[in-house]
Amino acid sequence: MRRYLSRKIITYVLAFFVGATIDWGIPHLMPGDPIQNLIAQFNGIDTAGYNALYKAWAQAFGLNVPLWQQYLDFWKGVLTGNMGISIYSPGARVTTLIFQALPYTLALLVPAVVLSYIIGNRLGAAAARRKWLDNTVLPAGYVFQAIPYPWLALIVPYFFGYVWHLFPVAYGYGQGLLPAWNWAFISSLIDHWFLPFLTVFIVSLGGWSIGMRNLVIYELENDSSRYLRALGARERVVRRYAYRNASLPQLSGLALALGVVIGGNIVTEIAFDYPGIGHLIFEAIDRQDYFLLQGIFIFIVAGVLIANFVIDLVYISVDPRTRLSMQGGTA
Repeated sequence: MRRYLSRKIITYVLAFFVGATIDWGIPHLMPGDPIQNLIAQFNGIDTAGYNALYKAWAQAFGLNVPLWQQYLDFWKGVLTGNMGISIYSPGARVTTLIFQALPYTLALLVPAVVLSYIIGNRLGAAAARRKWLDNTVLPAGYVFQAIPYPWLALIVPYFFGYVWHLFPVAYGYGQGLLPAWNWAFISSLIDHWFLPFLTVFIVSLGGWSIGMRNLVIYELENDSSRYLRALGARERVVRRYAYRNASLPQLSGLALALGVVIGGNIVTEIAFDYPGIGHLIFEAIDRQDYFLLQGIFIFIVAGVLIANFVIDLVYISVDPRTRLSMQGGTA
């Protein structure tokens, strides 16, 4: 067990190093100069003022040193939790902006992913056993899975917001409210949360249900299920083992889905003007904010790796083949 965990930890540390290095390199390879874009907001500035302002801001953002020094400063910031100052919002720390947007993204995507996973897997497993349900769940699943996010993000607010006037269609809460722990603010949060949640849930539900339906059918028809039936096992027992085996690949998919949750859903958050991480990524790209992009992507890389490490631990407890391989046996 210790050897297995040590090997996994080393693998994830190396993956984090490579991912963080790519995270640092991509923004620096983007065309354009973020300082020039920032100064361009000032109209009528003369050459001397432009040069002085450019020099001051380049020094403030640490862009006046060679790339190798910027790379070392990046790792120093990662290890100390100081990812620098945002170009998108001058004066604000990157970590502050991320932690302001992160609760909105987690509250939106974690329930959508988890609920669609649970309900989708149950529907898919039931569809694999019942013909009438398969004739309804499978076509509906393909429809939900094929629906483009931009189209759904237009249709859902149109009916629920503009036609039926049930929910607001933009922002994270009412614009006349200040964040506070009172019912007026919390109810406004829920109202503004529902439609983005619904769009993500609907699209995710189809993928989980189709995947589980196909996996359960495969497990029910393979040699191990036939062997159990030959031994006289009841069909309920065969189905239970088939469901457990089919759940393993779905767990891997859940780990990836939860890992990238930290990155938000850019299309949905932009369509609803929802103040999450996805919306922040869009603004950072638009403003060429190196530091904000780097900080967000560090969170995404860490989230994916942590989620996969947790799933590796879950696999040890639910999959006997993994425990056997750790002991040097063959499955």
